[in-house]
Amino acid sequence: MAKKIAKPTGGHMSPFERIREVNEAGNEYWESRDLAEVLDYTQYRNFEAVIEKAKMACFNSGHRIEDHFADVSKMIEIGKGGRREIDVTLLSRYACYLIIQNADPKKEIVAQGQTYFATQTRRQEMADGRIEEDRRILLREEMRRHNVQLADAAKDAGVVAPMDYAIFQNHGYMGLYGGLKQEDIHRRKGLNKSQKILDHMGSTELAANLFRATQAEEKLRREEVKGKAAANRTHREVGAKVRQTIQELGGTMPEELPVAESIKKIETKQRKQLGKAETPAKKKGTPISRD
Repeated sequence: MAKKIAKPTGGHMSPFERIREVNEAGNEYWESRDLAEVLDYTQYRNFEAVIEKAKMACFNSGHRIEDHFADVSKMIEIGKGGRREIDVTLLSRYACYLIIQNADPKKEIVAQGQTYFATQTRRQEMADGRIEEDRRILLREEMRRHNVQLADAAKDAGVVAPMDYAIFQNHGYMGLYGGLKQEDIHRRKGLNKSQKILDHMGSTELAANLFRATQAEEKLRREEVKGKAAANRTHREVGAKVRQTIQELGGTMPEELPVAESIKKIETKQRKQLGKAETPAKKKGTPISRD
């Protein structure tokens, strides 16, 4: 018999939170039969129709259905030692949100679910946004460090003058961005000359450029490349190889990725937030740890 889901009331844990599961990889999910029970669907076949509507809504919103709905089979006990196989759909938080939007609105529990998943989904989006910001700041700092090392390797190869180094950098961009130079990327992404491309890249684009920079540096040193022309050719070849890898993996080409908020603005915002967090402690005389 399928397990019964208790529906706590008052200030107890939300019934939707109670049936939330976490797999070995740390990813949360909900089982469709548990969710159907919480939502008072006595006939699971009626709930399957709701799932299908949610899948269509997922598709229409531009998301991959398989990323949010996983159809699987599981064995359940049916009494006297018997077991039988049933179909279950494993649901992401977003999938649950779509299901709630397509469930019977006359049910009070459905209204509660709409509030729960709308709130939790927004919290998750905000948390994901903070993770992306932190990832961008880390990758941008790595780019600064590796660009210094790349410049040093290019200098050893014979790229000395600032103008020559600018040309050298452009070759790397042209390889990675399908022939686009730095000024072309600026224009394509709607950036002005004072805005640095790297400061407006998301983490995916920054990671691609970091891989380009590290691999170009290593190749220049490993093969002891000499001469400006050879260094430029090496940098472009590395960029093109990174682009080819992205294409083979089905990724988005870097020039097609959206422009992100300036990392400098994010860093300023985080410093202000840190200052606000520390100020109350100082006002109350609470000792600030120096560890």
